[in-house]
This record gives sequence, structure tokens and C-alpha cells, in this order.
Amino acid sequence: MMVAESALTNWLTERAQHIELVLERLLPSAEQVPARLHQAMRYAVLGGGKRVRAALVYAAGYASVRPGAVTRDMNESLDRAAAAVELVHAYSLVHDDLPCMDDDMLRRGRPTLHVQYDEATALLAGDALQPLAFDLLAQMPLTPDVVVRATRVLAQAAGSLGMAGGQAIDLASVGKTLSQQELQQMHLLKTGALLAASVKLGGIVAGAQAAQERCLDDYASAIGLAFQVVDDVLDVTTDTAKLGKTAGKDAAANKPTYVTLMGLEGAQSLASSLHQTARQALLPLGGTATLLGGLADFIVLRDH
Repeated sequence: MMVAESALTNWLTERAQHIELVLERLLPSAEQVPARLHQAMRYAVLGGGKRVRAALVYAAGYASVRPGAVTRDMNESLDRAAAAVELVHAYSLVHDDLPCMDDDMLRRGRPTLHVQYDEATALLAGDALQPLAFDLLAQMPLTPDVVVRATRVLAQAAGSLGMAGGQAIDLASVGKTLSQQELQQMHLLKTGALLAASVKLGGIVAGAQAAQERCLDDYASAIGLAFQVVDDVLDVTTDTAKLGKTAGKDAAANKPTYVTLMGLEGAQSLASSLHQTARQALLPLGGTATLLGGLADFIVLRDH
């Protein structure tokens, strides 16, 4: 089933506003000692971003839950899972922007954290956001086995066999020519792992059955890779003002991308193919996956 673009836009806006309030509540107060560190953490997390990962948590949860089984505890758990992935994502951006990594000055249309504060504070803010994410998962009002499973999913997605490992490969690949398979492996870890974990977390919290989980996994693999392909396209087709981060950064740094490997049209064609794969994966879920289908459209068709 298709969701109207206006309805999806309204839902995404509502979810972004909702998770902003959740994060505002769950982050340490800006006045709590050490105040400067807590202010930096809040600067890194609040006040911007598409909140795609949080939206994927909610949409996967709604696609998996049994009719009439939505409870206050489930909604609270979805909130904490969505907040956790946003905290891990925010920490990764803070560290990626540091001079020792991508050395960027702009993020979400604002100075990056190390520019706004200083490098040491940025490093510590990222260090503090990551364990806070796992603390939120640990407090989900679910059975211990579900909490453990959710925690492992996020830990694996963030670690050396996920996001951190993908970033390490990315840094080691500057100036090198990668095959499409090598580039795909890098991005499945660097970008795709956390997006896939967002989908998986929503399913776990909502009690997805094995058949539902298989559909969610296939969808997540395709859409996680599509997200990065589209990012590579936008890096060369959209200006800095619209992106909210420095456009053309990858080309300037001589990093391998899908555009440099396949050309602009080839990268756009790959994104379209992955889009269709993601939507096909949702067909067995029927109407419950309408929001996930709309998110696939949003991720591939976005202009920033």
C-alpha cells in the first residue's frame, strides 16, 4: 500500500517533534554538573536532523505489533529505542566531524560541535552519548530477554563489525579505487548497520514474529544501502545550504563514492533498484508496512 506524500510528511514531522521531546527529557540537564559537557551533548543531539532512524524504529514497530497489543510500556520502549539510535547517530557525527576524522565545520546547518565548543569537549560529548544510549535500552519496560536482545543489536551495529568498522574502512580507502563490492561492504557497515538496527529494534520491541523479522531484515538491508547511495548523489548535486553540511566534501577528500565508481546516472539507477527491492520486501506485511514503504520513498527521493 502507498501512503500519500502529504500524510507521510505530516507523520514524519510529528515523529520528529515527538522524539525531540523524548530526547529533551532523557538527556542530562544543561545545568547539571558537569554543565559544559551536558550542554555540548544537548547541542549535538537537539534542534535538527531528519530523524530518519527514529522514524524507522516507530514504523517497524507499528508494522510488527499484533492488533490491539499496543500498550503504554510498548510505546515507552519504542521511545527509548528510537532515542537510543538517535544518540548513537549523534555521537558518530560528532566524532566523524573531528579534525582527526573528516574535519568538517558544518553539521545540520550549524557549526560542528568541536567548532562551537572545542575538540576535547566534542570527544567527551560523543563518549558520553554512546553509553547513555545503552542505558536507555536497559530501562525499557520489557522482559529481560527482549532488553538483552535489543541491546546486542545496537551494540553490534555501532561496533567494529558495524558503524565504527565502516568508518575505519572509509578512512583507509582515501585515494584508493574500490570495487563496487568493496564500496558496498564499507557502506553496509558505516551507514547501513545503524539504519538496519533501527528497523530491527522496532520489530524486537513490538514482538515481531520470525516471518515479519525476515521481511524487516530484507527491507533494512536494501534501504540502508540506498540511503548512502543517495547521500553520494546529493553530495555532487545539492549545495551546502540545502544539505546543511559541506557539499562536495567526499570529492575534495578523494574518497571513493558510488558516483565516482559508477557515474551519476549509474548511482541514481542503483538507488532506484534498491528502492524497489525494499518495497518488494514489505509486500508480505501488507498494510501494516505502509509507513515503512513511505520511508523508503522518502529516503530515496529526498533532496537533502
